[in-house]
Amino acid sequence: MAAQPSRRPFTVDEYYQMGAVGILKPSDRVELIEGEIIQMAPIGDVHASEVDWLNDLFMRVLGGRVQVRIQNPLRLSDFSEPVPDVMLLHPRQDFYRSGHPTPADVFLVVEVSDSTLPYDRGVKLPLYARESVPEVWIVEIGPDQLSVHRDPGPTGYREAQVLRRGERIAPSAFPDVDLAVADILG
Repeated sequence: MAAQPSRRPFTVDEYYQMGAVGILKPSDRVELIEGEIIQMAPIGDVHASEVDWLNDLFMRVLGGRVQVRIQNPLRLSDFSEPVPDVMLLHPRQDFYRSGHPTPADVFLVVEVSDSTLPYDRGVKLPLYARESVPEVWIVEIGPDQLSVHRDPGPTGYREAQVLRRGERIAPSAFPDVDLAVADILG
């Protein structure tokens, strides 16, 4: 009987060892998703501008209430460490120097999607839900809309809505912060 080939998932620790010995270079744009090393899409002008815009917006409206983290890892499990575009985190004095944030540290994850929308919706969003990230927003560049996902569970987010310019939203953790969707879309 012939043996069937199978995938061997990498752990986060093995992923970092690959970086330490030079298999993965500092210039490689990759993330670890369910044990697989995924090459990320290049960052285009519109995507980069939107991430900068959101950073500025959240810093202005939330000030010292959060730590805003841009395009840095989020440790979801021993096999997944995606790199969200924007995270609003519980403030820590060490700015997460002692370890990447985990879902318990997160108020909100924001993914900016232009060419990556199917991946963000189909792969990352269910993963965030399974790992209990409380709220995810996807800024959908092409359709010029914001999809909001709340109340995570093992099969996905139980609450989802699509908002467009002219509507308003507040992060669940900060109901006093009323934002125009047009301001989020940049």
